[in-house]
Amino acid sequence: MFKKTISAALLATSLASMGGISAHAANQAATQSCMPIGGVAQPNFVPEDDGTFTVVAPLYGSVAVAAGTILNSRETATGLEMDMTHYFMNDKGGFMHTKDLAILTPVPGKANHYMIEVTYHIQEATTSGVLKGYKGQFQSWGLVNLKDNKGLIRYKGEICK
Repeated sequence: MFKKTISAALLATSLASMGGISAHAANQAATQSCMPIGGVAQPNFVPEDDGTFTVVAPLYGSVAVAAGTILNSRETATGLEMDMTHYFMNDKGGFMHTKDLAILTPVPGKANHYMIEVTYHIQEATTSGVLKGYKGQFQSWGLVNLKDNKGLIRYKGEICK
């Protein structure tokens, strides 16, 4: 009988604390404002004298323009990895800076062609305008040709403040 009473008390306490956590999570979600971000970009890789590249891209969708820099690149067993930084602006006066990791996988039979996946990490302190206070990350994927220095990618995600 004592075991059943203790078990019932523990179960009731657990359920009550779970309700408290759920209420806190629901309250936090209600105060959080999120927005989808997504569209298409056409990156152009501009070679610099020091051997690095600047990336400039018109974007269609949530963001109007982007510029970026490849900070570091390294060969991996499956292709290339690049540490990057990007600056994004939208047509409503919003700005954000990201620090990113790009993973490039060679396209079989196509020299200098890569499938690219990038994860963009928003640097919250740099956001301004209508994007002030937004944080989080979003992703892109697509194809790039490092011989012609062009590409086509799709970006998508949700950012919140």
